[in-house]
Amino acid sequence: MRTLVISDLHLGIRSGADALRLPLVRDRLLGALEDVDRLVLLGDVLELMTRHRSRSMALAEPVLRSIGRTLGSHREVIVVPGNHDAPLVRRWALAQGSELTPSTDVPPAASPVLAQLLGWLAPARTRASYPGVWLGPGVWATHGHYLDQHLIPESAVGIRPRGHRVAASTRLLPIDYEQRRGRSRRRRRDSTIPRPAGALVEAVAGTARSVVPRVPHLLLHSGLAPVTATLLDTQMRHASLPAMDGVVRRLGIETDWVIFGHVHRRGPLGGEHWQAGTGTRYLNTGSWLYEPLLVDRASPPHGYWPGGAVLLHEGREPQSVGLLDDVDAGRLAVPRAERITSAGDGGSAATGR
Repeated sequence: MRTLVISDLHLGIRSGADALRLPLVRDRLLGALEDVDRLVLLGDVLELMTRHRSRSMALAEPVLRSIGRTLGSHREVIVVPGNHDAPLVRRWALAQGSELTPSTDVPPAASPVLAQLLGWLAPARTRASYPGVWLGPGVWATHGHYLDQHLIPESAVGIRPRGHRVAASTRLLPIDYEQRRGRSRRRRRDSTIPRPAGALVEAVAGTARSVVPRVPHLLLHSGLAPVTATLLDTQMRHASLPAMDGVVRRLGIETDWVIFGHVHRRGPLGGEHWQAGTGTRYLNTGSWLYEPLLVDRASPPHGYWPGGAVLLHEGREPQSVGLLDDVDAGRLAVPRAERITSAGDGGSAATGR
């Protein structure tokens, strides 16, 4: 069986950085699906946290319907929600309590929005799993947002591990992460203390364009884009990867491979070696967001180039692939007119990473 794993599509994001709204990019993904038996959508498929849900859903629908038609009735899509599409399963997950395992089947009726998303993927066979899914012996996949809780500040752009606040030997359940995430979100919402480091990187990454719309433009034209990508790369290797390994150990997951997304940095690439002391090896899918601030004057293969994926072929090691690595950057930018139209919400949802 051949499985393609992709994540962080952020369909409907206000900034217009979701490259899959472009016909060229969509056709490239659909072409890749011709040779696989199963597709895994590993979280943040929809952008439901930074804008009004109806706008994101309207923009996502044609993309998801085209995926379903391409796969047809004899192939499968597995949906594993992340943090930006948490409304798919949030209330259902909390209601499971200690029964929530690292790979729990989610009923389509867990939420109206999940039922709608799965319906759009017809005629493909669909199922949902949360917070992760076993894709075969020794291969566990999850979006990766639990790693935030082991970083300071507590977000995907946390710059350093939390140290020994939670001992590495402490066993946790998925519900522990779900409940802590709810408390930390309430603290951030109620707090008047700004998070300058996190806010800056979020602006650089494009998720705060509506708040500080000039920051990405100014940084790009100041020549700081390569510096920004390098800093995020350093953060990924020295903070996010250890934090993800901490999640795996605390959940008691024993596996050869862990596939995750969330931090938008595809890898390992080149001579990189992402392996924990326990022997577990890590792969990140990358994202399908085109962010000039992270790829300016760069050429693929590049960790932040859109179109990242992981390919699983039974009997072989998982492989990191770049489905857009031969596409010029000039063809990946959503036209300005479409970005402006996309941003015209009647309202916006609460933000969060």
